[in-house]
Amino acid sequence: VTALGGGTIRDLALGVRPIFWIADPYYVHTAVGAALATFVIARFWELPQTVLLVADAFGLALFTMIGVEKSLAAEASPTIAIFLGVVTGVGGGLIRDVLSGEIPLVFRKTIYLYATAAFCGARLFLVLGHFFPGRPANRLIAVATILVLRLAAIRWKLGLPMYQPRSTDI
Repeated sequence: VTALGGGTIRDLALGVRPIFWIADPYYVHTAVGAALATFVIARFWELPQTVLLVADAFGLALFTMIGVEKSLAAEASPTIAIFLGVVTGVGGGLIRDVLSGEIPLVFRKTIYLYATAAFCGARLFLVLGHFFPGRPANRLIAVATILVLRLAAIRWKLGLPMYQPRSTDI
């Protein structure tokens, strides 16, 4: 669910048929293999929390960029491509958390620039594409931006300001 959920939402929103993992079962095999490897590693070795957070940051960066590019290839507008890039990056984890009865990670106060990092990288990719069309470095810069923002946010506990409602006293 985590590996395939966001891309499934993206493909459904774009009307892409068949959905990517149905068209190519290699994605399912890869996701199951990664899940089994993670299960075995976590069962026999105690990994520091930072290892999983860094791996997740890489996944967020890569899946977001895949989502933006696939949306653009399906002729979505730049605004929709950004939105679907973020959905591709965060959607699988959101579905996972809902299915396991937890507050989705992306909605937790302590997540630190998760969807925001994905949004910034997706937007930067489109800006770079406007000024430097077709350059492979655009993708790398955008992925690096997501990664650096997310890792810096984890390291220094950076987040957006929290909404503070006004007093309801009359």
